[in-house]
Formats: sequence, structure tokens, C-alpha cells
Amino acid sequence: MAAERVDAVVVGAGPNGLAAAVVLAAAGLAVRVYEATGEIGGGCRTEELNLPGFHHDLCSTVHPLALASPFFRRFGLESRGVRLLHPEVLFAQPLGGDRAVAAFRSLEETTSTFGREDAAAYKELLGWLAARSSELASAVLSSYRSVPAGALVGARFAACGLRSATSLARRFRHDAPKALLAGVAAHAMQPLDRPLTGGVALLLAALGHGSGWPLVEGGSAGIVAALQGFLAERGVTVVTGEPVARLEQLPKARATLLDVSPMGLLGIAGGRLPARYVRQLRSFHYGPGVCKVDWALDAPVPWTAELCRRAGTVHLGGRLEEVAAAEQEVAAGRHPERPFVLAVQAGVVDSSRAPFGQQTLWTYCHVPAGSDRDMSQAIAGQLERFAPGFGELVLAKSVRTAQRMEAENANYVGGDIGCGAQNLRQLIARPAPRWNPYRVPLEGVYLCSSATPPGPGVHGRCGELAAMSALRELFGIKGLPTLERAG
Repeated sequence: MAAERVDAVVVGAGPNGLAAAVVLAAAGLAVRVYEATGEIGGGCRTEELNLPGFHHDLCSTVHPLALASPFFRRFGLESRGVRLLHPEVLFAQPLGGDRAVAAFRSLEETTSTFGREDAAAYKELLGWLAARSSELASAVLSSYRSVPAGALVGARFAACGLRSATSLARRFRHDAPKALLAGVAAHAMQPLDRPLTGGVALLLAALGHGSGWPLVEGGSAGIVAALQGFLAERGVTVVTGEPVARLEQLPKARATLLDVSPMGLLGIAGGRLPARYVRQLRSFHYGPGVCKVDWALDAPVPWTAELCRRAGTVHLGGRLEEVAAAEQEVAAGRHPERPFVLAVQAGVVDSSRAPFGQQTLWTYCHVPAGSDRDMSQAIAGQLERFAPGFGELVLAKSVRTAQRMEAENANYVGGDIGCGAQNLRQLIARPAPRWNPYRVPLEGVYLCSSATPPGPGVHGRCGELAAMSALRELFGIKGLPTLERAG
């Protein structure tokens, strides 16, 4: 391996590693990508996990960030054959019996059952941001080291986004809008009384109202296939089944970009890193893990609340207080009896995921880091709570504990699918307090994983921003390379 020479090497073929390779190749560099496992895509993959004909997304499944991302807007997912499907209901939250609260693209439809005061508060909180969702995405999905496009929108977002979800929920009088906010805030994988959880809720909800919460027809692997197709057009070699344990294994290259966790960087770089940077990486904080359960069902989920039957995403946890209690239990190192469950039913818009009349159901709940507990019974309990008879429809299930999540993807340290906690300290100092968070203090080496700004999600920006830093500093290339098709 080490005898070959290229301009740039990328280690790790998750969405960020592939995005970095796309940008480098678009700039005319000779690029080679190495992936430790037998398949590219990281968590953005789709497989038949339990029964033939049932296609499950391994991790990422709903893609508001990919739709809004400046990188993917330039890349042009749909022009490259990726069909994004939009559920009528973006996300819903059952409240017991036939009651549920739901978010639609339309703010008017979303707030139609809230009551006048709560409807006005919701529109005031989200309306202005939703109308400027592209600018919001450009501001939030940035390195935070320069004035980004949409800076004014970002500043207004920050005024509320730095607050906790429980603080923002005080704007509402009734349970329904509070619960809706809690469900989307829980994507932060942090207790809801912590700073930034309100920002996660505002960002995801505003993007949903502004552009949607789409799924990819056929599965999330379609995004990876589009990136792979671009690289193939540019003659980029992607080597799979090739773990990289040390930098010395790699071909000589001016630039080396690593789509790995800080822990992985410590392993690959060996004793070459400065002691201070090593201490900073070792103090990097990872979030809780997830236990993921994929279900093959004989029919759609029998939700009691009709709104949930039309939703692409369903947040299971009940009222805000219940969701907050579950997330607090996880933060305290305990497994909740009634966990917050994130469920996605792709079949509401994509019939290709399962045989006719049947359905896949994607679920996970948060667990303490490193947990080896199978939470499928607790998840099923929440499903039965809001969809009695669910258990009778189960044909098969596939369980991935937090330990197994890490075993299958080394970036998921302790089962943390975000590759680092989304807390105030790590909003900017990710993974270490450096002006250029992508540049590793080794000549020509850059970090491009979700451990760098702007953090987790399938948006490709960590890879793009790291690649742009390498192009500027090592190759004297400024500006954004065009991502048009090769001739």
C-alpha cells in the first residue's frame, strides 16, 4: 500500500469521507479512498437485515440535513438519480388514545389544533426561520470560523437555539406543542434541560417546515451510490476491506484526510501527535449510545392516532415531561423502562422497502454509552402503548445494541452515532479548541469526521470543509470546485 503515490488519501468511506473525496477529486487531484469494512457508506447504508425483501437503513434514514446541506445542494442529489420522497406528515407524537400532535410542511396545518396563543407562539418561534431554511442550513452547517452565508439568519437562530428545549417549551400553554418540541429536541441525545437542545429542535423543525423531512426511495444507500458514481467518473479508486491501523500504511500523499473518531485518530497516529493535542482528544466527550431495532412487519403499524399512520417519523414518549425523564435516565447511566423511541416507517411513501402489503419499521432508543442491553422489549412496549396489536404483526426483528453498533462502525464510540456529544463545549471546540478544527498537528493530515464542525448528520459538510482546508493550505486552491459531471 505505502509504495503507491497519489495527491490525496481519504481513510473512511462514510458520508463525510466520501464528500471529502468528491471535493478533492473535483479539484483535479488524484485521490484514493480506504474503507476498513467490506462496504462503503458507514451508517448511510441499506441492507436486508432480517428477511428477504425487507430493506432497512442501517443508521441514517430521514434526511432533512441532506436536503438542505450546501454541499448536497451543489452536488445535486436528485440530478444524480436520488429520489427524495416526502411524507404528508413530517413527524408525529402520540399522546395517548387517539390523540397525537404532528408537524406538516404547512405551519397553518401544524398549528390548526393548538389554540390561538400556542399557534401564535409556534409561528413566532419557527415561521421566520422556516421561510429562510436554506440560509439557516448554510449558517448552521458551517465551520463557525468565518462569516457564513446566511449569517443574519444564523444570528437570529442562535438567540433561541443556544437555549434548552425545556426553556423554549415554556412559550406554550398546552401539552401538544410542548410534546412536539420535545420529540424533535430529543434527537440531540442530551437531557432536554441542557443548552443547545432547543437549537436542535428549532433547526430540524425549521428545515422540515421549510423544505421537508424526506426519505430516499429504496433506502439511504442511494445517497452513497450517487457519491460513489461521481468518484467513479473521476477515476477515484475506493479500496474496501482495508483497515488502516497506522498512517505509515498509506501511500505517500500531500494530503491525508481521516473520517475517524478522535479515538480512532489516536490509534492511527500512534505516538506522533503532540502531547497537548493528545490530551485534548482524550478529553473529547462522547454521547450516549443507541440500541437499534429493525422490524419486519406483516402490515403497517396499527397506530391508535390516525395522524401517526401518515407520518414518516413518529416520536414515542408521550408528554414533554415523560421524554425529558427518559433522556435524564440515560444521562444518569440507567436504561429507562419507558425510553424515548424514534420510529421511522418508510412505507408511508416508499413501497419498495418491503413486499406488497408489508412494512419495515426502523426504531432506536437511547442507552448509556457502551450498553450491551437488548432494548427491543422496552421499544416494543412503547409501540404497544400507542399501537395496540403491534406485536402480532412482527415477522422478524434485528437488534443492534450500543456495543454492536460500535463493533460494526468504529466511529460510533460506545454506540454514539453522533461521533461526539452535542453540548455547548463541543459546539465549536470539536474535537479540540483549535482555530482550524480539521487540521491535525501533523504535516498534511486532516480530520473530516462528524467529530469536527458542524457535527453529526448526513450533510457531507465535515468532509467538504476539511477538504477545502486541505486544498487551500496544501495545494493553493481557493474557492469551491464545481461538482459537475465529468466529461
